[in-house]
Amino acid sequence: MTLRPSGLVFIARADEDLLSAAARSGIAVPSACRNGVCELCEATLLVGPALNTRSQQTVSETGRLVLCRTLALGPLELEIGSVMAAGENTARKFQANVVDVRPISHDVFRVELQLPRRRELSFHAGQYLSIILPDTDPCYFSVASSPLEQNLELHIQASPDWVSAQKVIDAIKSGSSITLDMPHGGACLAAAPVKPLVMVAAGTGFAQMKSMVDYLQTTDYRQPVKLFWGVRRHEDMYLRSLAQQWHEQWPPFTFLPVVGDNEDNDWSGHHDQLVRAVLATGQDWSHVQVMASGSPVMVYTLMDALLAAGLPEDAFFSDVLEYAPRK
Repeated sequence: MTLRPSGLVFIARADEDLLSAAARSGIAVPSACRNGVCELCEATLLVGPALNTRSQQTVSETGRLVLCRTLALGPLELEIGSVMAAGENTARKFQANVVDVRPISHDVFRVELQLPRRRELSFHAGQYLSIILPDTDPCYFSVASSPLEQNLELHIQASPDWVSAQKVIDAIKSGSSITLDMPHGGACLAAAPVKPLVMVAAGTGFAQMKSMVDYLQTTDYRQPVKLFWGVRRHEDMYLRSLAQQWHEQWPPFTFLPVVGDNEDNDWSGHHDQLVRAVLATGQDWSHVQVMASGSPVMVYTLMDALLAAGLPEDAFFSDVLEYAPRK
């Protein structure tokens, strides 16, 4: 099944309604009643044969249908404007209530936010937001929770000498609500990938990967997933137990921690260590999708190495390519 204009593709079984099939692939189609009454999952049939399960009539091309009451009788093309491709959701400002803020390591805070009208927000796994404070530049953070969750989760690193992040934490602790601008970023998942997935994160780049892992576990994605998480010291791997839990309980998933933890604490030196660990797996780089989250130096070091190893350029995704493009 191909959705227009997003270009997203998913597979439907012969006895499965299209809404359920899309959900299995992680495609967020607006829906409510699931019995054809609310018409939120309405689409236009552009190409192919389909069956209305309520009337048992064949739907003609250019005809309207609701996905929850439609079976595919062959390959279909459907037009549904409410489904966005990766990175194409329009950013808006939202007022969010602060539910919880607490330290989860020596310098990382877990922040939980609630939107009073959560249904108005649509975003993809792996996107990020900005927190708007008076008289200061926007502060950007990856959303660490799945788009299917009601509340938003952030991982904010705020050491005492990091003034902007500490200001955000102070504002969150002192107030009952905060202004968000979201979603942002094209390095995200609007549907489950068709290729095996390699994730490479440095530091709190883990938050972006957590959003995508949580999301993929709700789909029928069964391709191998490898997560490399590089940190400078053991104590910087603030949710290692969670990543290890995924490794033990989700069969497609492999967790590969990379810890510098040596006398040379120069973070730039650790970039090479992380890249060497990724390359050492002997992966066939011609048939994978890579998601990377970290500093521009780390991301470009990794990208150059993987492209040289055979990764197609269009299979490498990172928000760094957008906000810190090479000149």
